[in-house]
Amino acid sequence: MESTRSLRKDWWLRAVAVLAHPRTTFAALRDDSDEAAEARQEPILAIVFLAGIAGMLSTSLAGQLLDDASFDDLNVVLWAFIGGGIYGALVYFVGGLFVYALGHGIGARCSFRQARHVVGLASVPLVVSLVLVWPARLAIYGDDVFRSGGSDTGVGDKLFEALVAASFVWSLALVAVGLIELRKASSSASSIP
Repeated sequence: MESTRSLRKDWWLRAVAVLAHPRTTFAALRDDSDEAAEARQEPILAIVFLAGIAGMLSTSLAGQLLDDASFDDLNVVLWAFIGGGIYGALVYFVGGLFVYALGHGIGARCSFRQARHVVGLASVPLVVSLVLVWPARLAIYGDDVFRSGGSDTGVGDKLFEALVAASFVWSLALVAVGLIELRKASSSASSIP
């Protein structure tokens, strides 16, 4: 019981550490036992859900939601929350399938679960954008973020868009690191007699 609790705590810490020490975090995915996978499921679920919200807010549709007079701020929150959950789950499973196929193409013998967990952990930069970029953007531009035109045009808004785009690029880079680490695990396993 104590080891399970300790393992869960380790995975919550690794979920944050993936930003600074991605190789170490992804190397820990080599343990694909049911106990290890169960320990990392809660942090990955939280990451996927929050990253899904960040993804929804990053769509071009989000910038036009309040153009419709029947939409208000509560509708935007519900749209981001519910849509974010669906979007996050879709990216988690479809992205996991893509990473699984790509991993097998490069010689990484990984499970579909490991591939999904790579996608989940690689989504942490999107969570960072949700926690740091979006509050600042909303504080500066308010509801205009969800309307066409308005005060959220110009250099400032382009900077926010660049930061959000950078979080997506960072996530893709983390997927690559995750694949490399899983391939290393396959290479070292095949060299053992």
